[in-house]
Amino acid sequence: MIDDLITKSDRKICLLVIDGLGDIPSPTPLEAARTENLDRLTKSSALGLIDPVGPGITPGSGPGHLALFGYDPVETQIGRGLLEALGVGIEVRENDLYLRGNFATQRDGIVVDRRAGRIPTEETVRLCERLKEIDRIEDVEVRIKPGKEHRFVVVFNGEGLSAGVTDADPQKSGKEMVEARPLIPEAEKTARIINRFVELSNKILKGEKRANHVLLRGAATYPKLKTFKERFQLRALAIASYPMYLGIARLVGMETINPGSDLSQLFQTFAEHREEYDFFYLHIKETDKAGEDGDFDKKREIIEAIDQKLPILLEAKPDVLAITGDHSTPVRLRSHSWHPSPLLINSEFAPTDGLSRFTELNCRLGSIGRIRGKELMPLLLANSLRLKKYGA
Repeated sequence: MIDDLITKSDRKICLLVIDGLGDIPSPTPLEAARTENLDRLTKSSALGLIDPVGPGITPGSGPGHLALFGYDPVETQIGRGLLEALGVGIEVRENDLYLRGNFATQRDGIVVDRRAGRIPTEETVRLCERLKEIDRIEDVEVRIKPGKEHRFVVVFNGEGLSAGVTDADPQKSGKEMVEARPLIPEAEKTARIINRFVELSNKILKGEKRANHVLLRGAATYPKLKTFKERFQLRALAIASYPMYLGIARLVGMETINPGSDLSQLFQTFAEHREEYDFFYLHIKETDKAGEDGDFDKKREIIEAIDQKLPILLEAKPDVLAITGDHSTPVRLRSHSWHPSPLLINSEFAPTDGLSRFTELNCRLGSIGRIRGKELMPLLLANSLRLKKYGA
């Protein structure tokens, strides 16, 4: 329905996604952080909470972002492998199968570190060069490309491949290594190819101290989606530094810029391109990493750093500004969770809730209420005067 109500406007929309922002009390890193600029903004904004998929559902980053972009994350299921492939610039093809890879550390069959100590990108580049000797398994062509830090992408091309397999990843450190299993009979070959790739990789990596194992997950093929511009008539720019988030933006047809990890440059990039686009998606990853590491102080410090640089963004005057997370990553859980993400919307036409701080508790009291992720885009479109009246 929303697609049919779109009308033109010159107002600029900015969606700032602070990855894994939400947490559980008390206090949360957001509550403990000194955020003078966010507090000032909050006093003239509307607050609420977002369930990326639905209450009680813990979302991956892919579904979380698709929902924020206005797509139904249940109907539109995208494997992480494809998003990573798009993010690192792999030319995607309809008959390819894409998987996200992690270099990991295993001892005696136990995965003791799923990220191999977060090895640097240059180390991953070296290791991927070693793995490139695996160029074919049975009749399937194999391609490998490094990502950021411990991440890489594997692409399989051949007949009879399917995304209907489980992950070759136990999902948590301290658990036994696992093999991929077929979820449907047609995926038996794919599971066999994945497991053989892991076996061959582990032989090559045997002498490595940290990265002596590989994990593969998120098997995916390339779907056909209606683009962001086709749906909302918005010229969109994604400003992010991590491949997966650039990938999901490209999947829905956004143009992309990688500003690096400097927050000043992230916000300055918005200012520099403000007049060229209608919609801007800005992504900050570091809060999620701190949550997954169980580092409360680090997560608080990152939020404070974002707050200190926020005036660069505000001085560029987005007409509609939304700040939220694609999911919550509580420090206590060290993982994504089902807890809703805090949400702030600031525009000329948004209600002013009169609350003094942007925190999880205050967001429970805000006028937006508690919404699902896919309901955010209609609010942003409405606040930018891009939706016509529905009905007579």
